[in-house]
Amino acid sequence: MARVLIVYSTRTGQTKKIAELIAEGIRFEGPEAKVTNVTQIKKKTDLQGYDGYVFGSATYHGEMMQPMKTMLFLAEKANLEGKMDMVDGPLRLKSSSLGGGTQMAQDYGKEIARSLT
Repeated sequence: MARVLIVYSTRTGQTKKIAELIAEGIRFEGPEAKVTNVTQIKKKTDLQGYDGYVFGSATYHGEMMQPMKTMLFLAEKANLEGKMDMVDGPLRLKSSSLGGGTQMAQDYGKEIARSLT
């Protein structure tokens, strides 16, 4: 069974909620999905063993949070080639509770899951 790691960086908790909804969408399609805070990724081996990845960060003034930037440098060294192809594009949500955000996040997860097969 395919496994997807979803790593998020959040300040108010909204990005965590969105990550969990993406995970739901992935699970609806069959693969396993693990959601983890970026602070739990300490070394490149923490990123290994998955078939796909989703990285999400709250943004402030157009910039992602520093912990996510740091983790992305680590991800570059983790040999994730072939597992990081974008689906249609990034998911941009301010909140999961605004304007159909729940459905958008779940649909994004479903799209990710379908791209693994």
